[in-house]
Amino acid sequence: MDAQDTPTHVTLDELEDVWPMLPPDDRVTGFRLLAREDAEDFFLRLDGEDQLQLILAAPVGQRRFWMRLLEPDDAADVVQAADEDQRAELLALLDERVREEVRVLMAYAEDDAGGLMSTRFVRVRPDMTVDEAIRYLRKQAREKVETLSYTYVLDAHQRLLGVVSFRQLFQATGDKHVADVMVKDLVTVPEEMDQEEVGRVFAQHDLVAVPVLDGEGRMKGIVTIDDIVDVVEEEATEDIQKLGGMQALEAPYLQVGLWEMVKKRAGWLTVLMLGQMLTASVMGHFADRIATAVVLALFVPLVISCGGNSGSQASTLVIRALALGELRLKDWRRVLWREMQAGLALGLILGVIGVGRILALPPDLEASALVRTLDVALVVGVSVSGVVLWGATMGAMLPLLLHRAGFDPASASAPFVATLVDVTGLMIYFSVATAILSGAMG
Repeated sequence: MDAQDTPTHVTLDELEDVWPMLPPDDRVTGFRLLAREDAEDFFLRLDGEDQLQLILAAPVGQRRFWMRLLEPDDAADVVQAADEDQRAELLALLDERVREEVRVLMAYAEDDAGGLMSTRFVRVRPDMTVDEAIRYLRKQAREKVETLSYTYVLDAHQRLLGVVSFRQLFQATGDKHVADVMVKDLVTVPEEMDQEEVGRVFAQHDLVAVPVLDGEGRMKGIVTIDDIVDVVEEEATEDIQKLGGMQALEAPYLQVGLWEMVKKRAGWLTVLMLGQMLTASVMGHFADRIATAVVLALFVPLVISCGGNSGSQASTLVIRALALGELRLKDWRRVLWREMQAGLALGLILGVIGVGRILALPPDLEASALVRTLDVALVVGVSVSGVVLWGATMGAMLPLLLHRAGFDPASASAPFVATLVDVTGLMIYFSVATAILSGAMG
């Protein structure tokens, strides 16, 4: 920005609109132009990396304020986003109690339920009366807690016994005990559960918050819906980027440096290029047959694109179904049978269209090819049907195989499946051509 173009203030909405496009220095400048109340609101909406950037850019005397504005789980995200040599300084900005909470959270992997959870939740004992519980909840509400929607009932060893809502407490008579009104049938997650699995638990049970337990049933914290919304967006973005045939970006598109962008994309492009080289090898193997029936070469793009497209469709459907929990590995036989049926039907449809295209060939092309148009039409029709069937089958099975081997199914990206099916599709095409046109091709 030029000095004369720099505004004296900006609104919250204005900064939100341009934030993804701003370079780091302009972000800091824009943030400092917000009114104090808007700045606090905006700061709390940012992810850990952006919050870290603003904290480090703030004057030393103001850093403590911004760090203490964060809940322990959010402060842990900021510290984890920092370099090793910066973490001690950031932790020192926190109150001793919060610092210990943050250290506990940092002991978990960032992608685990333990790394997502907040340790500030409302709790009561089972032997309390309802009146005692309500008075105790009022006291806890004055402190910073993640949510007041649910109250968790813990025994003396911090084991989770049940949960009770405010409504249940207010509807119960005051002399009843909490143990009499609590719900014991709970949905919980283990502290080491992956964040993507936690997201599925929220989706399946329509939850606002879910308790996190250790191996002995002790409650360690809660994951709330606002935390999991960010996780779902992050995981979906990562899967979509992998489906495009590249490594997942670790920052918004406009914030990724040019060289980093090249590195993320070059690897898969190189692999795909090497795979496509096999296509040339296959065509070289059948070069003599192509020379005696040149018309076959005209339909190579048509045949292999049909197979690649059907494979990409199938892989995308299966990867998404796995991500949503609609499919499990044990369903592989049903998936295989389903895609074989769909692939055969789609192959016949496209094969008939291909036959119609061949029969519309101009007469001079037929004469130069030294083969009958009807024979070429049969080759293309049968090949397209076979390649589409093969592509759908491979596209569906590859993500399941990767998942079984412990890899991310999204690695079976559409470009990768298409390249694999291209190579095998050529082999199917020329093998069919050899069988049907054996007389003309020698």
